Amino acid sequence: MMDEAGKVLYVGKAKNLKKRVTSYFKRQLDAKTLQLVRHIHSIEVTVTRNEREALLLENNLIKAEKPRYNILFRDDKSYPYLKLSSGPFPLLSFHRGMKRGTDKLYGPYPSARSAREALNLLQTIFRLRVCEDGYFKSRSRPCLQYQIKRCSAPCVGLVDEQEYQKDVLHARLFLEGKNQEVIESLIHKMEVFSENHAFEKAAEMRDKIALLRGIQERQIILSGQDNIDVLGISVQGDAACIHQLMIRSGRMVGSRQYFPNKTALISADDEREAAILQAFILQHYGASAELGPLSFPKILLLPFSLPDAQSIEALFQEEKGIAIQIIKAARGNRLRWVSMANASAKQAVLSRTKKETFLTEHFVALQAALGLTKIPNKIECFDVSHSLGEATVVACVVFDEKGPLKSQYRRFNMRTDTNGNDLAALTEGLTRHYTRLKAESDLIPDILIIDGGRAQLAVADKILARLELKSIKLLSVAKGEGRKVGLESIYLSQGGVAEKILLDQLAFQLVLQCRDEAHRFAITAHRAKRAKRRVTSTLEEISGIGNKRRQNLLHYFGGLQEVLQASVEELAKVPGINLGLAARLYQALHGS
Repeated sequence: MMDEAGKVLYVGKAKNLKKRVTSYFKRQLDAKTLQLVRHIHSIEVTVTRNEREALLLENNLIKAEKPRYNILFRDDKSYPYLKLSSGPFPLLSFHRGMKRGTDKLYGPYPSARSAREALNLLQTIFRLRVCEDGYFKSRSRPCLQYQIKRCSAPCVGLVDEQEYQKDVLHARLFLEGKNQEVIESLIHKMEVFSENHAFEKAAEMRDKIALLRGIQERQIILSGQDNIDVLGISVQGDAACIHQLMIRSGRMVGSRQYFPNKTALISADDEREAAILQAFILQHYGASAELGPLSFPKILLLPFSLPDAQSIEALFQEEKGIAIQIIKAARGNRLRWVSMANASAKQAVLSRTKKETFLTEHFVALQAALGLTKIPNKIECFDVSHSLGEATVVACVVFDEKGPLKSQYRRFNMRTDTNGNDLAALTEGLTRHYTRLKAESDLIPDILIIDGGRAQLAVADKILARLELKSIKLLSVAKGEGRKVGLESIYLSQGGVAEKILLDQLAFQLVLQCRDEAHRFAITAHRAKRAKRRVTSTLEEISGIGNKRRQNLLHYFGGLQEVLQASVEELAKVPGINLGLAARLYQALHGS
């Protein structure tokens, strides 16, 4: 379905095309479907040979066109793994991306946090190295990891290859879910050490066994060693959630929730949950297939039978070469897992809906306080952050009725020398941002909030007047006495004059929430920029000065301060730098 400009609005498939299309033109339609129908200008039809081809075409078109009215989920293509390298002393590390060489990957994990927790645990129990090969080869004495008993220091020969490989084997068994085999092996080693009167080593084995048993008690272990993903779903109104439980080698490794990033969930029939779940499986697992079989579970457990389950299984088998079973959980552990996933999805939808309703009340309160004719669609807030003029950043955050729109956040590095002048930095940031919005006919905000007082408000007012954006309500938030929260002053620009206003509690909370988020985003960007500057050389930013010439300069003069004090003639004496380049270098360093 396409609009007048030829842009794709919706992509769908159907066995009975007439029935499917006419369902969109009934007398009684929900608001979202009615909105879609109003924009339809033409319908294009592609006939495929079978259902598998239709599924594949539908999925590819949705990924390529990103239609406004299709169910779209975030496309995760990078999953966290634990990597065990090859060689006499394998490296255990956190990994994202494709498998390379003979390295072994274990996972995927539902989040980076869960992967790093597992890595931390394995370090504590098995003391495998986590340093990169270059660092490992250059060591002449043990590092801190050895001192705190998180590495056995193979880099300096404090453990031989045979003993290290035993720890590698135990780690591999643990990652494969074979905890009991690891415990039995450690018990045997503890008994051998005890018989040989090596009581310290026996105590060490005892502590590892106790730690592993504690882990075993905390984890829910399923029978068998299958890799299973359990999918629960809840749909309430326009809100939907998929809750994914990940079970690897019979062990629960974590869970994750997914929400469609479009609120218009269109389904031509009553099987809305099935349509959303099918869209998730095709988009989520279709993307992960780029990593190969490692990212795929052998079984997908669902709360109900999916009409196109067999077609999807055949599609993955033919197109990706991966065997996967999509089945309905019927009884026992599997049914309990699906029930838990469904309950989690339902709770997530309720929490999100409640949060959005709560935020809408704040928007309505701010609308009333400012005398707007409609609820604001978009609020933007600006803040400036720097340290005595260093690494100045202007940040812009965006809110709508559902909360922060992080995809529309912007930060501006200064192109001019603002020298710690907040007003100059704010002028540049606002001018660049709203000039672009106006040129691209992007959605102009209803309200603009500035973190600052009357002076900042006056700067913003002049810029909006010059750009003829008079429809924007302009506010500023000035810090209160002693910078205490809740004592802030709110100023409203009325015809170029800053007028102090009072807001009710809900409107005031919304303004402060926007201000606080802008401050957080600005200071985070500033700190990152400042940290980067402090670990990089000024010479790296100069055109024509590469790694070799930079090393020659530092070796010749002895340091950066000496380079700054050198004249053009002295700079030209450095190997690889002629008089012309020396002049450009001097100008870049001194600005003249």
